[in-house]
Amino acid sequence: MDKIKSILTVIDPTKERQNSLERAINLAKRTGATITAFMSIYDFSYEMTTMLSKDEREAMREAVIKDREAWLADMIKGFSDVSIQTKVLWHNRPYEAIIKTVLTHDYDLVIKSTHQHDTLKSVIFTPTDWHLIRKCPAPLLLVKDHAWPDQGNIIAAVNSVSDNEQHQQLNKRIITDAQFLCELANAKLSLVNTYPATPVNIAIEIPEFNPSQYNEAVKKHHEDETFALAETYSIDRSDCIIKEGLPEDVIPYVAKDKDAELVVIGTVGRTGLSAALVGNTAEHVIDSLDCDVLALKPDGYKSPLED
Repeated sequence: MDKIKSILTVIDPTKERQNSLERAINLAKRTGATITAFMSIYDFSYEMTTMLSKDEREAMREAVIKDREAWLADMIKGFSDVSIQTKVLWHNRPYEAIIKTVLTHDYDLVIKSTHQHDTLKSVIFTPTDWHLIRKCPAPLLLVKDHAWPDQGNIIAAVNSVSDNEQHQQLNKRIITDAQFLCELANAKLSLVNTYPATPVNIAIEIPEFNPSQYNEAVKKHHEDETFALAETYSIDRSDCIIKEGLPEDVIPYVAKDKDAELVVIGTVGRTGLSAALVGNTAEHVIDSLDCDVLALKPDGYKSPLED
């Protein structure tokens, strides 16, 4: 994502403030991108009105769509300094409507706001969010209700020791996209890599095993690989954070400690039984973050909704 020419921003009709649109406008002003303000609507009662003919039901749906289009047009009329189009679709699965639109028009970025839980002061990701994280082929930016401050912090979460080619490609994309956004937002980039703690059972089962020596060896291996990765992209060692622990614990901790406005992370987009049985580390991380998230897929990723 070395450029952003077109943005699909998802509008939430239940919210008075449209954080996704605000973020899209902010990015569009910096990149010259065009914006499509998108809304998916559906009312099951219109499908169940059996006393009406098919044409009459279709006319009712069109009337609802036109009403939403008018509402969107009224919302964007004050933003004459950026190019904003509107699109309203009748669809019973919002995530499918979003992804189908992305596949049809090849957007560079999808922006969607997350739901803030007022009592817990945390972010709640909806089923639509999770479907998009797993299946949307375009970069997905999930935003909160705060602006990106000047001189802020952006975190790139990498797996520097993986010998899996897909993970290596993801590392490259995560870092280059994070650097691009740092330039746009005048922010500072930090690279974060985690490494596992020494398994306790090994020390118990193998008496001659030295857990301290093993832990130092693992730490050094992760440091060497992370520093080498950082050097490839001209990132100082001082901007690399290598910590022991699970990614879903370490990355949110670092993000909070740095008061980061954005974490860039890669997700392989598992779906179906594989996702249920294996899970996805990125999803666990995302679920624990309390800031904006940019979720990226590997190069060549094909959405399961793609024909």
